[in-house]
Amino acid sequence: MARRRATEEFSLSFLDVICCGFGAVILLLMITKTVEPQIIEASTVNLKGRLADLQEQLYEIRGDSVVLNRDLNAKHEQLSEYEERIAILRGQLASARSRHDSIQVQRNSNDVVSEQLAIARQQLSAEMKRLLGTQYQSKNNLIGGIPVDSEYIIFIIDTSGSMFSYAWERMINEVEATLSIYPEVKGIQVMNDMGQYMFSRYRGQWIPDSPGRRQVIMQNLRNWNVFSNSSPVEGITAAIRTFYDPGKKISLYVFGDEFTGNSIAEVVATVDRINREDAQGNRLVRIHGVGFPVQFIRAPHLQATGIRFATLMRELAYRNGGTFVALNDYRP
Repeated sequence: MARRRATEEFSLSFLDVICCGFGAVILLLMITKTVEPQIIEASTVNLKGRLADLQEQLYEIRGDSVVLNRDLNAKHEQLSEYEERIAILRGQLASARSRHDSIQVQRNSNDVVSEQLAIARQQLSAEMKRLLGTQYQSKNNLIGGIPVDSEYIIFIIDTSGSMFSYAWERMINEVEATLSIYPEVKGIQVMNDMGQYMFSRYRGQWIPDSPGRRQVIMQNLRNWNVFSNSSPVEGITAAIRTFYDPGKKISLYVFGDEFTGNSIAEVVATVDRINREDAQGNRLVRIHGVGFPVQFIRAPHLQATGIRFATLMRELAYRNGGTFVALNDYRP
């Protein structure tokens, strides 16, 4: 009997433990189920609040973006106005500089050119009277005094950047004026100061004179922009050596604005040697010069090349039976 009672006590204790364990598990499950919905519900509420905040921030950003775009467009319009004003001011500045250059040219022409340049005057020779008549009067004062007894004329033109950029239109007018005092000649040639021909097919030949050919010369002259070293020496020597003929009266017309060579005396000596005198003391060809005061728009210390050209051409014209004309403006 004692053994059976001990076994029953053990069985009841075990059941109690098992029941308590199940009870604890059930209690845990109940606690977990009651807390979990609260956590999910709180998380949902927090996310909705966060989403609402983000949407509100998005609306604010969009509003700020609209304002910034409007301000940006206003700035672009303001910038366009500023650019337009800058363009106008630049135009006014260019106009003011042009007026200043004009005043500078006139002042330098009066103060410098008039002191250092002289216009030689010659009377009509018997040949000029024969060609033009005793009642002839020059209609162009700018080229007055230049003897026009030649039947062949060669233009030697400085095609440098300074001439082409500033004095080209005036140079074209002077070429046309020079041609006008020769109603008809036997031959014409056009070279640059480097001795390069305007018309390569007439290299070493005379261009026959006619109204049509004169018109073609003037048309091609407008866009003739070839390299030049701003020294007429090469063109003068090439023209004399190529075209001199003892039976022809030839005149060279040298148009330029500066001389960049090393020595004026050396050039004069070279031309004297090539364009020698005949038994009557006449040179093989006449040399005339027309000076354009382009360099005098610069500061006084940069005007040396223009003055040297005037000095050179005045001496060459004097020694070679021609005339040097110094223009008082490089513009038409």
